[in-house]
Parts: sequence; C-alpha cells; structure tokens
Amino acid sequence: MSGASPDQLIWVPKASAIAREAGARLREFFSQGVETEYKGDVDLVTVADRTVEKLIRTRLGEAFPEHGVYGEEGTRERMEGEFRWYVDPLDGTTNFAHGFPQFCVSLGLEQRRVQTLEETGSGRVGPQDGTIVAGVIYDPMRDELYTAERGRGARLNGKPIHTSPIAFLAESLVSTGFPSRKRHDSPNIHFYHEFTLRSHGVRRAGSAALDLAYVASGRLEAFWEFNLNPWDTAAGILLVQEAGGQVTDFAGGAFQLNSREVLASNGLIHEELVGLFKDMFAGRNLSPIPTPQEFAQQRAERAAAE
Repeated sequence: MSGASPDQLIWVPKASAIAREAGARLREFFSQGVETEYKGDVDLVTVADRTVEKLIRTRLGEAFPEHGVYGEEGTRERMEGEFRWYVDPLDGTTNFAHGFPQFCVSLGLEQRRVQTLEETGSGRVGPQDGTIVAGVIYDPMRDELYTAERGRGARLNGKPIHTSPIAFLAESLVSTGFPSRKRHDSPNIHFYHEFTLRSHGVRRAGSAALDLAYVASGRLEAFWEFNLNPWDTAAGILLVQEAGGQVTDFAGGAFQLNSREVLASNGLIHEELVGLFKDMFAGRNLSPIPTPQEFAQQRAERAAAE
C-alpha cells in the first residue's frame, strides 16, 4: 500500500484530532475512577462510554456535517447519508471499569453505495452496504494513534506499519476474545484451546479494536472472534488490510460488517488458519501437534530449504 503523507489524507487528520480529544477524556475518567452499571444482564457501561460518545458525535457533526454516526451507546444520526462513522467511544469497557489499562477509541468510516434510477427502475433508494475508507484507533494509555485511509497505507503515530513476516502458525502469537453475554453458548473456548497448543500463544486482552491494530502493526500474527459489531471492527479491518494483511470470515469468504465471524491475519498464515477452522467445524481429525523436538526439526528443515 502507498504511504501517503498526512497532508494528502482526506478524513484521517480531523478524525485523529477527535480521537485524541476523546482519549484525553477517557484518561481523565480512568484516573478518577468511575462507577459502572449494566446494560442488559452482564454488559458493563460507564459514564465515560456515554460522555465520550456524545463528545465524538458532536465533533464529527462539526467536522463532517453530512456524515452519519452509528455509535455503540445508541447514537443514530444522519443514517441515510453516503458516509457513516462507526463509533466505539470505549472499546474495552470491562478493562476500563476494573482499572486494567487496555482500551481505546475506535472510529471507522464507511462509504455506502446508493443505487441509481437506472439500477432500480423506480428512483433513488437507500444506500447499500459499502466500503470502509478510513479508520482511526487511539490508545490513550500508550498515546498510540493508528490511522489508515483506503489505498494509502496504515500508520502508527505517523510512521508506516506493516504486518508480521511470520509464515507459520507454530511460530505465531495470536489473539481472540470472548463475549460478555451468552459466554456459555460460545464455542470459542474449543478454538482457544486448539490455537494455544498450535502457536506460540494466544492473548485475550479485551479490546478487539486494539487486537486488530496489533495485527496491522506486526505485534500479533492473527486475531479471530465471534459475534462482534461494526463499531468493534470497522477501523481495525481497514488497518489490517492497508498494512498488508488479510481479513475474512472463518471459511475464507469476504468479510462483511454485519458478519458474525472475523479472522484477521498477516496474510502469510491465513490459509493455514482457515484450514484449521474448517477441520474443527467439520469435526475432522486434526493433524497431530508436534512435540518440541519435532517443532525444532521442522524449523531446521525450513531454514535449510530457504
């Protein structure tokens, strides 16, 4: 992907300023401590989530008055527009509520397609699902700003980033997450177990947006999760793609914002990951997990073949 200079970017500069302002408010709330409440049976929400979403909604309206806003905490504004921001004001609320410093602000911009009179035969109709064209993820505790615009590369604090060069799952560090609600119905614990045995390790840090940003920056080789929402993934999937990675569903099919499956990787181990998912879903016998000695031998054989 090209590495466009910041002055060539269309949406990222203003969105970055909004994300930084929102992150500063989160830091204030985090240092003061906030009371939590529940939305639904087990999902946590804090005054920080709602206050920061209101701030982002206001700032986006000022910066991009024709753009829609779709926020985790209920914002639904200008939804008929060509452009729509998916906003997670605090991805990692449970971490935040427990004082665990792993959370972020996530802003992803979708350009939605509008059918024409010729296409419909009955006049202009509502926009169709479109393409993510910009993404911003800000980690206020590390002051790390991840940005991307489609076709212009991905950056961390202004410097280009790329996915990892690791080519085998056995040498990879991967990540996942678990739902706070209906956790007992999630099959992910079975995948977690299998991937733990077949990789250098599985991390479960509690922020899907940051996990995707870490895949984009090469800190992780892959991330998978069930039942995420558009505000969780919109910015992160573009970061991964612009950094040279790949994002699909578990079967290797095209990822959609309303998909209940996301599999993101550096691209080099993607086929191996998809094969493992297919075998597990089909209940097929999986290949034996190599012993440490066998693993060392395989690495030596690959090195000799290079």
